[in-house]
Amino acid sequence: MIAILDFDMGNLRSIQKGFEQVGHEAVVTRDQAKIESAHKLIIPGVGAFRDGMKNIDRYNLITPIQKALSAGKPILGICLGMQLLFSESEEFGLTQGLNIVPGKVKRFTVNLKIPHMGWNSIEIKNQAPIFQNSGNGEYFYFVHSYYVEPEDPACIAATTEYGIHFTSAICQGALFATQFHPEKSQSSGLKILKAFAEI
Repeated sequence: MIAILDFDMGNLRSIQKGFEQVGHEAVVTRDQAKIESAHKLIIPGVGAFRDGMKNIDRYNLITPIQKALSAGKPILGICLGMQLLFSESEEFGLTQGLNIVPGKVKRFTVNLKIPHMGWNSIEIKNQAPIFQNSGNGEYFYFVHSYYVEPEDPACIAATTEYGIHFTSAICQGALFATQFHPEKSQSSGLKILKAFAEI
């Protein structure tokens, strides 16, 4: 069973439906017992970093995430859920993150429209398990004004070009995350969800 963490930020039902489309059960929950009994976790998120951290703390979800990480359970962060994994964000002033992946979340300072919104391609840097059915140059759907900058480049699984080359996916052990939205990326995104579900 896959638990999609519900902290009031994200299109949770779309993610759940995506897993259903590829034949895997996923539940939207903030119940700690259900989260601890799950085989895999999804950390979703749409919105501001500070609000995301406040809500994760308010619903007592930090400990279940840490327990899943310690147990080696596969975890997938999506969009804001990816950014929250990092040490800190400069959005609306410096805010501490979950500090699971050392690094910062930074605002785009490119001469292009912000937020970066729409379809863009990825360049796979590390053939992570979530990319086992995906091709280099495949297009995914993005909506974000901030991007992650990991301290250790070894965790970078894919990059995307938008004025700069930014990290669009990471892989660190059983922890995976994408800046793009698999659940909004049609067949390409479903391949990511299926690959994650079958790890």
